[in-house]
Amino acid sequence: MGFRYTAAAFNQLLESLRKNHRVYAPTLLKGKGKFSDTDLVGYAEVSNIEDVVFNQKSYYSPKETFYPMTQRLFYFNENEFTESVVDEKGIIVLLRACDIQAVERLDKIMLENGPSPDYYYERLRNKLKLIVMDCQEGFDSCFCVSMGANKTENYNASLRLENGFYLSDVKEDIEGLFASHGENVEVSPQFVERNKLVIQVPENLDLEKTAANPIWEEYGSRCIACGRCTVVCPSCSCYTMQDIFYEDNPKCGERRRVWASCHIDGFTDMAGGHSFRRNNGERMRFKVMHKIKDFKQRFGVPMCVGCGRCDNACPEYISLANCIHRLGKEEAESRG
Repeated sequence: MGFRYTAAAFNQLLESLRKNHRVYAPTLLKGKGKFSDTDLVGYAEVSNIEDVVFNQKSYYSPKETFYPMTQRLFYFNENEFTESVVDEKGIIVLLRACDIQAVERLDKIMLENGPSPDYYYERLRNKLKLIVMDCQEGFDSCFCVSMGANKTENYNASLRLENGFYLSDVKEDIEGLFASHGENVEVSPQFVERNKLVIQVPENLDLEKTAANPIWEEYGSRCIACGRCTVVCPSCSCYTMQDIFYEDNPKCGERRRVWASCHIDGFTDMAGGHSFRRNNGERMRFKVMHKIKDFKQRFGVPMCVGCGRCDNACPEYISLANCIHRLGKEEAESRG
């Protein structure tokens, strides 16, 4: 069912939602930009709909709202451990269609990629409600249409700002939360149909030929292994574990799950000084192949959703979109 809200009415809705949920949306973070005295759009809790940024892409993905960068799993001492307590409130996130597609990719890795779901991911994921923000047109670095990630049906509500009103298509599971504050209207979500950036996605890369492609040496000479691309990516899921011991009692501490990156030093290091991927070109190859081939072979869709955040974040101006396009063109040319 569709609803129309004034800003004041939607703020009343937010006030109601915030009683039992934490509501996150892309907002302008003052002074948090890449350079001094600059701003960027990132995710934060909101209480006023007018703080939500509709006309810019968020620099960081919404992933951190339900899959935290640092997550405390449990506390321990020499005799026992105690599971960390989760906030009782639900989680509502405003995000783009490509980001919802990325949530689905994370679900496949964290919930379906093994004999049992990841417990710590699942307990937050089960609290999550998704409000898709309409995209009337894509942003400059977006290539979601090429990746087939520009549309979604897996949302609880949609939202767009149009002529000063907030229009929402609400599904039955949360309709009761929205109905008392808005006027009934016909609403359908709007999705991007065409990007400015169009790339040729490889269909079935030959592993041996791709591994020997000199493209990786080129990218390896430019990459500085900072890991920015994986931090801003909505579908990257790699993590490491840290055991933290307390200074006042070294027999007590906590275990934390912390995001990791296949691009940074130490990610593949093993005992005895062994490492699977020592140079940056090999790491770039691994990431790209996982994004467009390995994941797709296993789950039927590419891991990359074409949000373009990695291209925006890279300090060396390495473009994943361009890399994928080059591989796709070379594959097409080899087939004649």
